[in-house]
Amino acid sequence: MNWHVRVSLGLLGRLFAILLLTLTLEFAVGTLIYERASQLSLQDDEARRLAEHLVIARKLLAESPQDDRRALGFQLTTDRYDVHWSPVAPPPPPLSPDLERMRRQIITWEPSLEKSGLWLRITPGRHSEINGGLQLPDRSWLYFGMRHNGGKWAFTIGRMGLALIPVLALLVAGWLLIRRTLAPLRDLTHATHKIGRGSEVIVPEAGTSDVRNLITAFNAMQARIHRLIDERTETLAAVGHDLRTPLARLQLRLEAVKDAEVQDAMAGDLEEMGAMLESLLAYLGGEKDPETPVRTDIAVTIATVVDAFQDHGQNVTYEGLDHLELEVRALSLRRAVRNLIENALHYGQRARVSVDRKGNEVLIRVDDDGPGIPRDRLEQVMRPFSRLDEARQRNTRGLGLGLAIVQKAVAAEGGHLILANRPEGGLRAEICLDLPRQGRRA
Repeated sequence: MNWHVRVSLGLLGRLFAILLLTLTLEFAVGTLIYERASQLSLQDDEARRLAEHLVIARKLLAESPQDDRRALGFQLTTDRYDVHWSPVAPPPPPLSPDLERMRRQIITWEPSLEKSGLWLRITPGRHSEINGGLQLPDRSWLYFGMRHNGGKWAFTIGRMGLALIPVLALLVAGWLLIRRTLAPLRDLTHATHKIGRGSEVIVPEAGTSDVRNLITAFNAMQARIHRLIDERTETLAAVGHDLRTPLARLQLRLEAVKDAEVQDAMAGDLEEMGAMLESLLAYLGGEKDPETPVRTDIAVTIATVVDAFQDHGQNVTYEGLDHLELEVRALSLRRAVRNLIENALHYGQRARVSVDRKGNEVLIRVDDDGPGIPRDRLEQVMRPFSRLDEARQRNTRGLGLGLAIVQKAVAAEGGHLILANRPEGGLRAEICLDLPRQGRRA
């Protein structure tokens, strides 16, 4: 068993567990004390009833002729007490402390039995029975038995059931009150998840003073965060617009350059600057999601991306499913796959793209024949602005945001990106997306 695995009950579950533990301890201790007091009370009551029955039976038997005493004993027998008469008596057994206490209680209630030689014993069995005897004035003996047929236990269980009713009522009431008290915290949790996906949610201030203060601070914090994000997005949009304008002018002025070699070099530089600007704006474009997920045939979409590379003479192939519909952000996913293919072509000269369904996941793979990445740096390469020139032994273009953009796009779909070196050489980039329940195989 792994002792490091812990069950998380949540705040509501923990408060309810504390309430349940408190009520359970209170019920157990209260029942124990009540049962102890009831047991003493029942013993006293039983001793009194037995004493009254013995006094009556002893008087009737003593006043009757010996020939009639056996029949009279049967008449005195009830569903609770057995009575019979015998002219001789066996030696009385030693009394246990409990029976000695009961014997003293009987004599206390009926002092006339003190000199009767009263003795008691317990006969074990299905119905526990207290037996005993006492001597009549003519030295013959009256024998009796008192049966315990489970009535005491039935009475005890019934009393415990009645005591459980208010405990269960308190549990239900406590659960409802705790749930109502923690409702603002649940709203705050839901709002936190929405804010993490880029939405802005104003949580109503409710609950206790501490919870209201927390919600107030939370609303103020998210307002500051969204203001900063909006300012950053607006700034990037303005910078992007301002940079695209001189880049466009430079592109037009290239036509005036007579030297073809210089013109090609400048055109390459301008193209790289445009790609860098596009990747920077894509990665830092704000936390708000501008694209709404739509039902998309991702197999056809990715095959179309591959066709576009093939039209430009690139060595890119596609294999896998012909159709697979998912609700995704099509533009973002297309950009992610394009970035992976560009990386594969840049470092491995060719790319093999496949789409497959395995279990409850959709796997989008891009394989290349490049040198791969050292195993200890596979995670580092997915960090923003990360470069591994020495691993790929190539001149890296851009700002090192390609894989970071892919990871961000995949995370928005609830999936994950895996990089792994292929045994036959090269790198495999794999996008794993979860299938919706209705799309899963039975």
